[in-house]
Amino acid sequence: MKQEVIDQVRQSITGFRFPRYDAIPADGLYLEQTAKYITDILAPLSDDEITGSMISNSVKRGLLSNPVRKQYNREQIAYLLFAMCVKKALSMDNIKLMMSIQKQTYPPERAYNYFCNEFENILEYVFGLKSSVEIVGTEHTYEKIMLRNAIITAAHKIYLDK
Repeated sequence: MKQEVIDQVRQSITGFRFPRYDAIPADGLYLEQTAKYITDILAPLSDDEITGSMISNSVKRGLLSNPVRKQYNREQIAYLLFAMCVKKALSMDNIKLMMSIQKQTYPPERAYNYFCNEFENILEYVFGLKSSVEIVGTEHTYEKIMLRNAIITAAHKIYLDK
């Protein structure tokens, strides 16, 4: 690959950050608002548009609980951000299993914020913006190793797609 292409790919994700759990709208978003919100966040990673159908299918497949009064809350949006980031690397059944394990292990806010930190860490490494992967968090559990490996796979897939 030519250096100018590599630089362009790196530039596309430079400074990418997920909103942390407390920054996700607390009041809830309607289906199309949720789809646009997630699409806008993930735009630096992919040209794919998140659609209302994709979100509805996530509910039908049991990844998310049903929206309340047709609105998706902070927790549901956090789960959707995770699912949409790893969906090209993992099957929906594996994503559902990982979410199930997470629910038994960590509260949603802690798990999502850890995911954000780890994803950004791995993404910068895979895109060559830093020379090594940092250790994120203080605990070293099997669940975190599994999540890191899923993120590594997803980040490499994002890199290849770019």
